[in-house]
Amino acid sequence: VQLQASGGGWVQAGGSLRLSCEASGLSSYAYLMAWFRQTPGMEREFVAAGGSGRSPRYADSVKGRFIFSRDSGKNTAYLQMRSLRPEDAANYFCAVRRVWITAYDNPVHYDYWGQGTQVTVSS
Repeated sequence: VQLQASGGGWVQAGGSLRLSCEASGLSSYAYLMAWFRQTPGMEREFVAAGGSGRSPRYADSVKGRFIFSRDSGKNTAYLQMRSLRPEDAANYFCAVRRVWITAYDNPVHYDYWGQGTQVTVSS
C-alpha cells in the first residue's frame, strides 16, 4: 500500500494551498482517510478526517478555514487550506484506516501513512 501526498509548498499568510493524497494498493475502499501534521519536536497533530457517508471532522484550529473532501468511491482525499497562518506550517501527512473509528483524531489507529508534504507559511 502506498499513499502519495502532494500539494505542499510555500505561501504567504492568508494564502491558500490544496493538498492531495492518493492511496494505491488497497484491496478495498478505505473507509477513513485523514490528514495530520507535524512540526519538529512535536507530536503528530490531527487536522481533518472523512469517512464514507459521514461529515468531515476537523481540528478546532482549522475549522472554517480547511475543507476535507474525497473523490467518490476512490481512495483519494484532498485538503483545501485557506487563510493560512504561520502556525499552520508543518509537514502534512495523509493516513488511511479501513474502517471508521470514533477516535479518528488519534494517529495510532491508522493503518497506513504517506510520506508527508511540507507546508511553509510566511508572515
